[in-house]
Amino acid sequence: MITYEPLWNTLQQKGITKYQLIYHWGISSNTFRRMSHNEAISSTTLNELCLILNCEVQDIMQFVTTEEELQQIDAKRIEIKEKFHHKNKPSTS
Repeated sequence: MITYEPLWNTLQQKGITKYQLIYHWGISSNTFRRMSHNEAISSTTLNELCLILNCEVQDIMQFVTTEEELQQIDAKRIEIKEKFHHKNKPSTS
């Protein structure tokens, strides 16, 4: 899962508020709502934030795996492996 927890620390360190980003830089309030719920934002918005804050992407977001995500990806790997194995299994006729 992508989390935007680093952004809140970066804003505090740089002394920049959400208000400033919304009203002076044109970042939408909906973008902040999405980030506060760890929802997707566009790479264009990430680029803008990096430019405005003079920072790197990792200062805005980070990837953290959840147990649920690990279970889902493991199940998908098994499914793919079984399909591949079945597809390449020699015919017995």
